[in-house]
Amino acid sequence: MAGGLAGALAGTLLLSGCGGSASGTPAHDGRPELSVSSAYMPRPVSDSMAAGFLTITNKGGAEDRLTSVTSADAKKVTVHETTGGAMREAGSLTVPAHGRLVLESGGNHLMFDGLTHRPEQGGTISVVLHFAESGSLSVEMPVKSATYHPATGH
Repeated sequence: MAGGLAGALAGTLLLSGCGGSASGTPAHDGRPELSVSSAYMPRPVSDSMAAGFLTITNKGGAEDRLTSVTSADAKKVTVHETTGGAMREAGSLTVPAHGRLVLESGGNHLMFDGLTHRPEQGGTISVVLHFAESGSLSVEMPVKSATYHPATGH
């Protein structure tokens, strides 16, 4: 009987040591933890419009929403979603907990309208991503060739 009680007590102590916070939940749960990768803009063929692509990764335990994007390099930046081949402006896009939001060619993406200058290959475009929960993230988007496609995808 004493061995069974000791084993149960050891198991309880082991399990209680797994929590990352006082509430017993991992430290990252309950809030988003965002990072951006694979950001780029293909060199635009137009003087006034361009597209932008990137991946937002959320390592946190709560979802967040990309609500808007701003840039000093364009009068307006909108987030577009593509569904069934049709593109439309999105009010916001969800970045799932422990997941990714991928903005890619042929899918969800950024649209830059009213460019202040024509971005050239080798340059960068600065954007600020605005989120419902996490505030803002500043991102430098390298300008790639007009036909650039990431080798590894997004």
